[in-house]
Order: sequence, then structure tokens, then C-alpha cells
Amino acid sequence: MAIRELLTLDEATCCRLLHTLHHHLGLSDVLVLSTCNRTEIYYTADTDNSAAIVEALGDLKEMDASSYSSYFTVLNSATAAVQHLFEVALGLDAQVVGDMQISSQVKRAYQRSTEANVAGPFLHRLLHTVFAANKRVQQETAFRDGAASTSYATLELVQELTANIPQPRVLIVGLGEIGADICRHFGKSKRFAEVTICNRTPAAAQALATECGLQVLDFAHLTQGLQAADVVISAIATPSPFFTRELLDSLTILSPKFFIDLSVPRSIAAAAEQVPGVLVYNIDAIQNKASEALARRVAAVSHVREIIAESMADLHEWSRNLQVSPVIQKLKTTLEQLRQQELNRFGKNMSPAEVSRLDDATKALTQKFLKLPVVQLKAACQRGEADQLVAMLTELFALEDELVEAGA
Repeated sequence: MAIRELLTLDEATCCRLLHTLHHHLGLSDVLVLSTCNRTEIYYTADTDNSAAIVEALGDLKEMDASSYSSYFTVLNSATAAVQHLFEVALGLDAQVVGDMQISSQVKRAYQRSTEANVAGPFLHRLLHTVFAANKRVQQETAFRDGAASTSYATLELVQELTANIPQPRVLIVGLGEIGADICRHFGKSKRFAEVTICNRTPAAAQALATECGLQVLDFAHLTQGLQAADVVISAIATPSPFFTRELLDSLTILSPKFFIDLSVPRSIAAAAEQVPGVLVYNIDAIQNKASEALARRVAAVSHVREIIAESMADLHEWSRNLQVSPVIQKLKTTLEQLRQQELNRFGKNMSPAEVSRLDDATKALTQKFLKLPVVQLKAACQRGEADQLVAMLTELFALEDELVEAGA
């Protein structure tokens, strides 16, 4: 976790790294993906550039990243890299299986590459295939059903509890790992506008509030915060219950007040529910909710892998066809040049109407002549035998010479 935090990239640094990799290292089809859980760089090149990429990353972070080289995984196989990107984008490789946030982060990474003009035909096709697969997963499987993490399940529970409250006020007390995760989920949610953090260490609360766009309450004013809140989420680390019946008895409760206890051992006393208007939900109920959702997601993994396999097969077919596209285009250009030469030669002694008919006839003839070689090239691609046919057509029609002349 500490290493990931060192190497994580913000928006501006991602953009600078894209520029460096494309313009200084000459890499194409570059994608930089950086989240709280991963920093990954995808690119196209003839050789392994991983050492140079790590060095460039270190320069941007003003650190010696080479000392962390052992923490990087290098995938030099195109198939392995594509497979990995599918698994990341669809949530198979997430901390919480099926996590929907990562797909949005992959979309933003692709947008950066597009805006920086570092995305070539292959990256465009790859990402659109990934997004199409993601849509199929959403529509055809249960892989995204329910909340499979405790923190997200807490958010969903609060949404259910406050469905009839126009502007629910949420107070989060305690900022351990789970408390911080919950703050981030609430910060991203458009449902909750009044979310407040209260923590014994003010600096930690302020830093997280700034990151998530939340409010901060001084711990000395906790009682006032409890009075104002509709929902209180407790993630306090304490050996004995902090929220006692006596503390809650001191509140004026005119409408239901929901307390969610995420602490182990519990931080809300069992007797707290005896206070009129107080409803307590403990971590077991939330984890059961998350476990049920996780079980449904795990059961859908095989279906997700089938979708990935089908998507990769379609991408592979397109990629093979792309290999012969330059030859097809050269052949079309060569035949069109020959057609224009003959049309100009014979058209000198023809009327405009005759030239027009000859133009139509030669166009139709050229298209018919092209049809068979194109069909055969694509069929050879499917068999993995395109190289020989490409070489033959290139020599037969002097396509390399045509390319040189066109560029002269």
C-alpha cells in the first residue's frame, strides 16, 4: 500500500507522463491509468521500454523510482496486456470484485490519451471494445449487483434509511481505514449534500474533508453534531462503547435517528436502542449484506470471463484485418491511378457524355476486380496465412514502388 501511494499520479502528472512517453520516448497508443490501488502504463513499441518508463515516472515524482522496480509487473505480450486491461476495467482485478468505479477511471484515462493525441487506431478500438464488454457485463450478468464492500454497503444502507428524508444530514465519527473509505463514498455520492466528519485528530479530518468535499466538526462539539444528524456512522476504535445510553438520552430526538456501528468491538452500547427514536445497525448486518452481494458477483465471474474471451476474439479478428489494410489501400490506389490514366488517354476523343459512361464502367470494373483479392486477403488473415499473399500482391502490382512514388 505504501509503495502504491508513493507512485500514484494526479490528473496533471498523468498528462505530463503521457507527453513524456509519447514525445521523448516515441511510444504510441499510450494509456496511463492511476487509481488509489494501481498505477499502470500501456503502450505500443517494438522493444521493452519498461526501464525508461519507470525512470520517467520517477523524474515526475522527484524520486528514484528504479529502486522500486521489483514492485512493477511487466507484460510484454500483447495478448496478456489486453487480457489484463479487460480484467481491470471490468472489475475482476479490483479490491472489491465487480467494483464499478474502476470502469469510470479507465474511461478518464482513455479521454486523457485522446486529448493528448497519443491514441492510435489500436488503442481506440481496444478501449471501445472494453467499454462494449463492460456494458454487456452490466446488462447480462449479476456481476455488479448489490454492494460487495462494507463501506459501500454502508452507503447503500444509509440511502435506504433516508429515502424519505429530503436533505439527510450524515455525521461520520472516527477515521480508521473503513471510516476513510466511507467518507470517499459519501464524497462521490450526489444524494448527500450535508456530510460531516468528526475525529479526535483534527488534521486527519481536515485532510480527508478537503479530499472528499465534506465538512468538519470539532470533536469537542460532538454532542451538537449528534443532535443535528439524521444518521450517525461510528468507526471509532475504542475498547468499550463510546456512544452510551446516557449520552444518547441527553439528545432531543423528535424523529428517528439512525446509528450505524462499524467498530469491532462495538462503539455503540447495546442499551442505546432503548432510547426512544434511536435505531442501531451493527457491522454484522452490513457485512452480511455485503457478503450476499459478493457471493452473487463471484458466481457471475465465469460469465464475465466468457464475455472477455468473446470480446478479445473480435478484437483479434479486427487486428488481423488491420494488418492487410495498408496493402488493400495500396492496391486500390494503384488500380485507381491506372484507371485514371486510361480514362484520360481515351477520353480526349470522347464527348462529355461518353467520358461519363466510360468513367462509370471503369469504376464498376475496378471494384469487381478488387473484390476477389480483398476477400482472399481477409480469408488468409483468418487462417493466419496473410503474409505470403501480401508479398505476392505487393510484387505483382509493384505496390512498394507505388508507395515510393506517392511519397516522392
